[in-house]
Amino acid sequence: MTTTVRAADAAHFLSLVPHLLGFAPSRSLVVVPFAGSRSLGAMRVDLPTGALGDLDSAAATIVGMVCRIPDADALTAIAYAPESAGDGLPGVPVLAAVSRAADVCGVRVVDLLTVATDGWGSHLDASCPAGGRPLSEIERAAARHGDPGPGTAIDRDHAAGADLPRRSAAERRVVGGALRSLEAALAVLCGIPRVGGGRRRPRGETDGAGSVDQAALEAACELDDPPRLFERVLEGDPADLDPLVVALLVWCLSRPSLRDVALVQWATDAGRGDDALDAQRRWEEGEEYPERLGRIMWGDGDRPDPDRLLAALAVVREVAALAPRRLRPGPLALCAWLAWALGRSTHAASYAERALEIDPDHGLAEILLSFAQIGHLPDWAFHQRGHVR
Repeated sequence: MTTTVRAADAAHFLSLVPHLLGFAPSRSLVVVPFAGSRSLGAMRVDLPTGALGDLDSAAATIVGMVCRIPDADALTAIAYAPESAGDGLPGVPVLAAVSRAADVCGVRVVDLLTVATDGWGSHLDASCPAGGRPLSEIERAAARHGDPGPGTAIDRDHAAGADLPRRSAAERRVVGGALRSLEAALAVLCGIPRVGGGRRRPRGETDGAGSVDQAALEAACELDDPPRLFERVLEGDPADLDPLVVALLVWCLSRPSLRDVALVQWATDAGRGDDALDAQRRWEEGEEYPERLGRIMWGDGDRPDPDRLLAALAVVREVAALAPRRLRPGPLALCAWLAWALGRSTHAASYAERALEIDPDHGLAEILLSFAQIGHLPDWAFHQRGHVR
């Protein structure tokens, strides 16, 4: 959301939460931080369970995230529970833990809500019926006040959207053939072996496969300026990318040095892509890698343009869907980073896990999976735009 919307009541507020998140939450604890009466986005974690100490630890972590948000001084917590409200609203233990953690941190609690399978209600509302209020009240509130983000798609749940695009075996074979042609061209031009093995051939020596495809030679020349390639692929529909361009991206993203250039560039701009490429070359010659670029990779730089990250994620998802299995971990790991940079830790973990299934020692995938597992988000995730009142 990019506009301010006033929530008329709790039912209307609950109808807005999926728009803040971009998906319909389930089995989740959602915390909406506030600065005064204005919300500052929303955060979701799996609904905590277990002993009192486990709940207190989980609550302390998420309230600690609220405390990292500039100007945040209050919160509303919502338990999306898979149980019935027939015997009373579920979610009491975890919401009580959030309330305790907020009190310790000096954060005001605006409301504590539960959305169960057959009812909803506020734990701070003395007039709430024992079995909660009808879920239809949330639907009616949404209809009464209109869609706050017309045309904005809401995913069915927090895990939706992490599946790669469906591509046929024939489409993958075309890209595989383009990649082989590209590798043959690079062997002729630079003596570079194929990714994943093979000796470096002397310039001009081929592998006996005959003449090299002219289009592949021309495509290989694009590697003289990788940032230019990384920038132009952000334009247009990723599904329309030429197979040789996909092959170029597969080749680049399978090499950590070029993958990191793409990462920095897509999180910033083409100029810093050039800087990252130059820094990488200097690092390979023994110089220190600039901290200002490293901070971007660790999520400590300025907040990236989310539309730019989303465009890059769409491209890399397409590349991962078409890449040969042996080369898929690189694009998948970059999908994980882009999802993490967008605050989508569940998606990041999914991409990282798939990369590690293929290459258990993939460094970037291991890092992103550990970030997701401990709930570590980039610093810029705490400076979101969009709010409700």
